Amino acid sequence: MPLDRRKFLGRSAATGAAVALAGTATVAASPAAGRRPGKRYEFSVLGTTDLHGNVFNWDYFTDAEFDDKDHNDIGLAKISTLVKQVRADRGARDTLLIDAGDTIQGTQLSYYYAKVDPITGPGGPVHPMARAMNAIGYDAAALGNHEFNYGITVLRKFAEQCDFPLLGANALDARTARPAFAPYWMTRLRTPFGRPVRVAVLGLTNPGIALWDKAHVQGKLTFPGLVEQAAKYVPRLRSMGADVVIVSAHSGTSGTSSYGDLLPHVENAAAQVAQRVPGIDAILVGHAHAEIPEYRVTNEETGREVVLSEPLKWGQRLTVFDFGLVWERGRWQVESVTSKVLNSNTAAEDPEIVRLLTGEHEKVVSYVNQVIGTSARRMTADEAPYKDTPIIDLINHVQARTVRAALAGTEHAKVPVLSQASCFSRTAVVPVGEVTIREVAGLYPFENTLEARLLTGAQLREYLEHSARYYVRTPAGGGVDPARLTNANGTPDYNYDAVSGVTYEIDIAKEPGQRIAKLCFEGRPVADDARFVLAVNNYRASGGGNFPHVATAKQVWSTSEEIRNTIIAWVRAKGTIDPEEFATQDWKLTRDGAPVFYSPLEHRPYAQCPCCG
Repeated sequence: MPLDRRKFLGRSAATGAAVALAGTATVAASPAAGRRPGKRYEFSVLGTTDLHGNVFNWDYFTDAEFDDKDHNDIGLAKISTLVKQVRADRGARDTLLIDAGDTIQGTQLSYYYAKVDPITGPGGPVHPMARAMNAIGYDAAALGNHEFNYGITVLRKFAEQCDFPLLGANALDARTARPAFAPYWMTRLRTPFGRPVRVAVLGLTNPGIALWDKAHVQGKLTFPGLVEQAAKYVPRLRSMGADVVIVSAHSGTSGTSSYGDLLPHVENAAAQVAQRVPGIDAILVGHAHAEIPEYRVTNEETGREVVLSEPLKWGQRLTVFDFGLVWERGRWQVESVTSKVLNSNTAAEDPEIVRLLTGEHEKVVSYVNQVIGTSARRMTADEAPYKDTPIIDLINHVQARTVRAALAGTEHAKVPVLSQASCFSRTAVVPVGEVTIREVAGLYPFENTLEARLLTGAQLREYLEHSARYYVRTPAGGGVDPARLTNANGTPDYNYDAVSGVTYEIDIAKEPGQRIAKLCFEGRPVADDARFVLAVNNYRASGGGNFPHVATAKQVWSTSEEIRNTIIAWVRAKGTIDPEEFATQDWKLTRDGAPVFYSPLEHRPYAQCPCCG
């Protein structure tokens, strides 16, 4: 029987009376062995990150309760239950709650209140994420890069609706170089000993915003590096009397960037901040969608350890930092910091959040279940990372068609149009029969827009070689396990591009950089000086994934319309999705020239390309 959404939400809330939290007991007040004598005070800082518009444990693309292979749960309603349990255990006055960004993009719930019934409209609604976070009692949140996806006007309205500040010490006004958002937040925690503890939270966002959301921020905001701005503000916070300095950073710990040298600042710089900037006690990490219960980095100047923690995305985990302070030499000194994460699948949804936002949830469920067309065949993305599949061909078909129409009558009208697309979700499905908004939207969960860039044949080959690094080198002979073939060196699915309009092979037996073979266009090998227009999403065109050439290539067209909406509009207009009209085999994996997998499109032989055999 289909799952009833009202019963699901009510049942999930009702079962939340008791939640077991291992290891959250208050530390004994008496000094532990080996500690210095003195007055002591303990408090906790709770943290979330990369919530991405998740309020309930619900998947709007499958129209069902969220679940994954690890049986994680998601959403602020479950986080709220965990927060209440920790506050009850440790004392609400001795507990703070912060976030490390990426709050208002990622689900159809957040999309609905940015685009369908926007919070910026006359008498518009309060954003569900603001309502939930206000009810839970957040104290501060750093800005994430996805906060800028809908433009500055939407972000400003969301900030206005929040009862807590959105922090971004390295989000500066492009004209004045002054902070465009609050750089930090400070509070005082009362202690039994008279003098309060002053706690400062410094917010840092991701410098990649300058590239990824260039259309929204160019000429308006600039984003200097995290280390640079932390070095500026941490001493200031200490001089203002901060006893404890916490950084909430929408930046991972790896020290790498997905955009290469297109910006002088590191994308994932949280560990570098800890290492290079003295005076920081702990860092709540975001952006990388990783789970880091506790990671200690030694500051190179002071020799003190800084504790970092990153809770898993979408509200799957809650970080708990525990601080132990001692009164010494007339001030509070940080004596110990530890961190861990709590799993939200141990909690039921908070009935308060369920009551508050069920109405908004049900509006969005009705919206995404609108039928917009039919499909002649069932298409799935489960094999898309290693086979040329019709479901990815659909994205490329719509993108290429859109760009060709836009370039008609221009000087580039006769330049061949290619298209790139990634498998954003391996669980995406277009069913046979009726097709809804949610099923089409599931192909493209990001708010990317479409551009057209000029590339040469030589540049295209380098682009494809970069993409092919996604595969683990696999010698010829023996079997191939698809589960171990992809995501080499941590490359995510969204940084592997399948390109349509040309045909090519990827030889996974060869070293990265030497894998592309039989690259042809209309039956002829692609010449180095050939010219192509690439239909490409704005993330890739802005340097995301550090693909060569495309970010510096000439832009011949762009639009502010999301690719997802373009696909939805195409389905509405077409009425029927028939893979026979667009599905072709453009690429395949080989080992020493021999195909790795049989493709269901194998009967369509590379558009009759004689050089591909």
